[in-house]
Amino acid sequence: MRVCVTGATGFVGAHVTAQLVRRGDDVRITVRDRRRLRSLDDLDVEVVAADVLDRRSLRRALAGCDLVFHTAGLVASRPRNKVWRVNAVAPRIVMEEAARAGVGRVVVTSSVASIGPAPADKAANERNPYPPGGTGLLYTDSKHEGEMAAFGAADRLGIEAISVCPSYVLGPAFNRRLPGETSTRIVANYLRGRLPAIVDSYTNIVDVEDVAEGHLQAAEGGRPGERYILGGENLRWSDVVERMARISGVHNPLIVLPPEIVGVADVMKRMRVPLGIVEGIRLMAPDWRYSSARARRELGYRPRRANDTLARTIAWYTELIEDDRLAASRSRSFNVMTAGVRFADRFGLLAPLRAAGQVAGRRTVL
Repeated sequence: MRVCVTGATGFVGAHVTAQLVRRGDDVRITVRDRRRLRSLDDLDVEVVAADVLDRRSLRRALAGCDLVFHTAGLVASRPRNKVWRVNAVAPRIVMEEAARAGVGRVVVTSSVASIGPAPADKAANERNPYPPGGTGLLYTDSKHEGEMAAFGAADRLGIEAISVCPSYVLGPAFNRRLPGETSTRIVANYLRGRLPAIVDSYTNIVDVEDVAEGHLQAAEGGRPGERYILGGENLRWSDVVERMARISGVHNPLIVLPPEIVGVADVMKRMRVPLGIVEGIRLMAPDWRYSSARARRELGYRPRRANDTLARTIAWYTELIEDDRLAASRSRSFNVMTAGVRFADRFGLLAPLRAAGQVAGRRTVL
């Protein structure tokens, strides 16, 4: 089978590509920057220069393919126009060009963000209603719009489309010599003492290799027009950090913020708190609990435990740190905040905050 993978040099895309190669498929990938091919660590693939927003180059890439994995996307909040076009517009373009090329089936890498936050005291599933007016978060709204656009185009053009929705993806990069991107950076920041605070809401931790396998399972057994959550364990962020500390033996202090902190995000903007920090709080604060029951039932999806994934991620980043392969932090405000927390902990200045947490019945410092 000839398979095309867009976004193959990304975190998830590289693992999907590797599993396809190991399976024996004839794999073609699209790239914009050939320097990023190092993330594939010399996998035997056909490389085609293409941009998911450029129809002509996509036609060349998709010609003669039987199956497409559209894994390309941007986990970012700026530049706004680029994030929107890649996440919300490109899936429709890929569908239209796949139909033109005679491709039978396309698996779209969406996100649990496209499903929206979980309802109160309950894990969300694929039928969770997305907030009618959107979430106000560029990443989540763009992923939701892209998924809906892909399904709409597939229905209009008579092509099979399946959406897979990974949760918070951790694990080593396919090329372990390279530092991670996006989601895994929180592990690196904690290990290096550069994580000043977390918002103690829920997340769902899943391993990148399980997500990649879920992609292949969806291509084989997924129902057209359906989405499948590829998640793992639902955990509070404070629990995630405590597990990282136990597994790594590294104990760095950090502030635990309540999810209600998101209510003062606009005030923080007016106080000129860096936009990246404010947007990080807004993205971390919702309840991101999910159920992968449908994927387990219909695809045979079986994710590993969160502790295994955390151990794999920590071991990989430990290697990178020991080999001095991680670049220094470029965020001056972030560095100042982490230094402030360490200073406060060293001189006992966090004790009142710990005491306040005990009175309130919640964790305020880890």
